[in-house]
Amino acid sequence: MNREAGDTGPDTWDLDAIRAGASVCVALAVPFRVLAAVIDGGGGLSALFFVLFLAFFVVGAGCAAWVQRTGTPMSHALVTAIGTYVVVEVVFIVVRLIRDTEIPWGALTFTLTLVSMAGLAGGFLGNRLQVQGVVPKSRRGS
Repeated sequence: MNREAGDTGPDTWDLDAIRAGASVCVALAVPFRVLAAVIDGGGGLSALFFVLFLAFFVVGAGCAAWVQRTGTPMSHALVTAIGTYVVVEVVFIVVRLIRDTEIPWGALTFTLTLVSMAGLAGGFLGNRLQVQGVVPKSRRGS
């Protein structure tokens, strides 16, 4: 599609694609975030949960990039990954505020950087699927 820089028209965002990708992130990645928070030992198991957390952000962002119909897979992947991460972390921050525990701003910012890179990776993979002609089941002809 031909787009001008800064185009934010009504067809710029495929909200169904973003919802689908965010659902994947929440369903698959967030449980590992919770497990890592519960373990909170900084050991190997916590690191494994963190790697799985990031891997599922790649999957969720890739899903959004793959199913979007506006020709902007990378944008959809990044909005999905970053948006989902921010919403999830806001919930964790509220819990920390209620419990009166420290909020690790540096770690949150670092993780946001990693989640952004996971979003880029997912966007690349989702775009590759589209370029190769692999289409979601919902768009296949009967």
